[in-house]
Amino acid sequence: MQNMQALNKRHDTAEDLLSVVKTMKAMAAANIREYERAEESLMYYNQGIALAFRGLLRHYRAKNRVRKKNVRWMTGIVVLGSDQGMNGPFNDRIAGHTVQTLNRQGIARSDLLTLCVGQRARDRLESEGISVQEYLPVPGSPADITPSVQQTITVMDLWDSRHTISRIMMIYNQHLAGAAYEPCTKRLLPLDRKWLKEITSGPWPSRRVPTFRMDADRLFSLLVRHYLFSSVFQALAESLASENAARLAAMQGAERNIKEKIDELKNRYQQLRQTSITEELLEVVAGFNALKKRTS
Repeated sequence: MQNMQALNKRHDTAEDLLSVVKTMKAMAAANIREYERAEESLMYYNQGIALAFRGLLRHYRAKNRVRKKNVRWMTGIVVLGSDQGMNGPFNDRIAGHTVQTLNRQGIARSDLLTLCVGQRARDRLESEGISVQEYLPVPGSPADITPSVQQTITVMDLWDSRHTISRIMMIYNQHLAGAAYEPCTKRLLPLDRKWLKEITSGPWPSRRVPTFRMDADRLFSLLVRHYLFSSVFQALAESLASENAARLAAMQGAERNIKEKIDELKNRYQQLRQTSITEELLEVVAGFNALKKRTS
């Protein structure tokens, strides 16, 4: 009887845990859609930036940065991870991809400036021997992405004022579909020449020829900041959607395992119950036979 009571208690606990997992699964799916909407909201903003670059570069040529000799050039990386757990190998994958990127591009750890978003990713990076100079918490909602973007750009400005920066890259998990995601690397600075060439080669969408009155260098610098804002915002939204996708996958696996455990507990309970009933029947039959012998 005690075994049956223990199994029944374990079954009730598993049912409660299954309810929690289903709730977390639904929340992860809803969060994915929210961050996808946040990313989609940038569509017209990005189109406006591309048109502004196209209009400016029709009359202006961006200056090439002269690479100085005998100067220590630094590389800045922004790594996006998570603060919370229950998301499977999310942070392990981004840390592994960061190490692979640095090794593939031949970037020495001593020439590296690192900003990490997410404490768990920070711990993974430091365990890989990558020193993290700057840290930011992960945005908790789509409304918190904009302040995080501004803080990230502020860190980049500090890097530029204190060091000689050769390039800045963002490393994050990109959401694919459903519970799928993959790590990726995006170069923020210097601007991709191929991308600039593509946006300037297309036809202007109206008959009015674009023009500007402010200083071309100043205008180009402002457009670069808008481009950085858009790129960092998109990467953060992608990373947050991927984090929830990883959590959704983890909850799907947990739900499957809990259901299997519940079925196992049900079968064991039924077997014990059947055994108990059989024993009671045997005792009744044995008692009846004993009374029958005594009477006869």
